[in-house]
Amino acid sequence: METLVRIAEGLGRFSARFVPSAFAIAVLLSLLTMGLAMGWAGAEPPKVLDAWGGGFWELLTFSMQMALVMFTGYLLALTRPVRWLLERVAGLAHTPRGAVTLMASVSMGLAYINWGLSLVASAMLVRFIARRRPDVDYRLLVACAYFGLGATWHAGLSASAPLLVATPGHFLEKSIGVLPIDTTLFSAFNLGLTAVVVAGLTLLAWALHPKPENTVRVDPAVLEKLADFVPPERPAEKSPAIWMDNSRLLNLVFGGLGVLWLGRHLWMNGGWRALNLNVVNFTFLMSAVLLHGTPARLLKASEEAAGVLSGIVLQFPLYAGIYGIFKATGLTDRIGELFVSLSTKETFPAIVYLYSGVVNYFVPSGGSKWAIEAPYLLDAAKTLGVAPEKVVLAYAWGDMATDLIQPFWALPLLGVARLEFKDILGFLLVAFLAYLPLVTLAFFLFG
Repeated sequence: METLVRIAEGLGRFSARFVPSAFAIAVLLSLLTMGLAMGWAGAEPPKVLDAWGGGFWELLTFSMQMALVMFTGYLLALTRPVRWLLERVAGLAHTPRGAVTLMASVSMGLAYINWGLSLVASAMLVRFIARRRPDVDYRLLVACAYFGLGATWHAGLSASAPLLVATPGHFLEKSIGVLPIDTTLFSAFNLGLTAVVVAGLTLLAWALHPKPENTVRVDPAVLEKLADFVPPERPAEKSPAIWMDNSRLLNLVFGGLGVLWLGRHLWMNGGWRALNLNVVNFTFLMSAVLLHGTPARLLKASEEAAGVLSGIVLQFPLYAGIYGIFKATGLTDRIGELFVSLSTKETFPAIVYLYSGVVNYFVPSGGSKWAIEAPYLLDAAKTLGVAPEKVVLAYAWGDMATDLIQPFWALPLLGVARLEFKDILGFLLVAFLAYLPLVTLAFFLFG
């Protein structure tokens, strides 16, 4: 156990010294992708440049959706009922080790249900646990809050690829048909592997907590920023404008209309199967409108919520540029051909898992990346005699594996926690090095 802690601390010191900011990582990955496109895929420099610049704006819708996930979730977390619930959950942590164990299990459990919910609720739970347990190692606490995005989300109920191929009319239906989720998400293999990974990473979180004398506690200045949200006081002056801003009527009417739309949408589109990113954001927003009560309280909360969006706004276009290079220069095909050439029927699922993880580090977007990779991966699987559901699961697990060491999805969490990615990377690397061989072995056996 102490060996693991020393390894994590050593990796943490290394990352603090040599790993730059998340923005610098995105810039370096952009340059590396350009070099690979020209040197390996043989793309001409002007084509690479055009693909990069043009790709900047291909994920604007997705970027706005991600910004709204964080913004609306933050708004919701600042309401009294949700703050009360988070306080009760945080109160379950009675020791520093208990705090990180709780954080890891909650993060992975929520990500299994919905990755957006985990992203928001885990980020907010960090602030409540840190206030209740200032003796916890703050770096490890924040790292554990990120476990769900690297370990369970693409094996759970919001998994992009498995849900897509289970939807009638999906773009691959002519080649593989519709694959029900009981052959992917609810298969014995996926459920068993998920349970093993959750148990293993929860135990690892407990083991990684340093001794009290080596614990890095939350900075008092950061802790002060994590203080309770204070709603605005109602002005003594009376006027129609002040009455409207401080009346519950507008929020009640507007939120009520939102509830009616949501109920109608779910009723007409198959219940929970109609949930997607837009519906989740809509639900968070309308819930925040109703629970904050008045326009004045909602606007005050929105000012605080907007403060965590800088990383998303600044860096998502850079990753969209990388995505543009992969899509337009044939680089994804070259990487795929390499991995397929190394495969047999028995090893193909494990190769797809590793390949998907490599590409995910450069293009961390599960749904968009699946649209690029799926056609040639499934063609290769057909040639080798591998069932398509195995390819879907291998892709899904690989797609989330390298999220553990990629700052893209951690940006909202880091914005709330007031940390840099390099502060938590040491612990995440240990988790990744424990997690990767386990899942790789599972897919070798699965093949």
